[in-house]
Amino acid sequence: MRTLKYFLIMALPLFLISCNVSPKAINYGNDGCHFCKMTIVDKVHAAEIVTKKGKVYMFDASECMVHFMDEFDANEVELYLSNDYNEPEALIDATKATFLISKNIPSPMGAFLSAFKTKAEAEKVQAEKGGTLYTWDELLAHLKH
Repeated sequence: MRTLKYFLIMALPLFLISCNVSPKAINYGNDGCHFCKMTIVDKVHAAEIVTKKGKVYMFDASECMVHFMDEFDANEVELYLSNDYNEPEALIDATKATFLISKNIPSPMGAFLSAFKTKAEAEKVQAEKGGTLYTWDELLAHLKH
């Protein structure tokens, strides 16, 4: 009984650490995109998927994340994250973000797609750069047509 108790005390912290479901910092210039295999260098357009088991998939652009979803069981996903256009390297919840497709804002894979934390921030950039705004669901429908 004592051995079992000791095992549980020692194993529980390792189990909790190994199942950490959270974003992972992208090592720009070194980490590769899980979809297109390019090195992630753009700090404005990168994205991540975090599974319910804590596995992290990194992408050089939100459009790569969306296209990767075709090969992946969405029921396993805990988080969809995109870089915030206004705060490079900061990851935001892609399902709550507002996306702008503007030919005046290049993105790594040529979709001209940028994510914004709020609709107001997206509308401000849209007023300067042009383009079309999308919610997450609208973006998925647009990119998968």
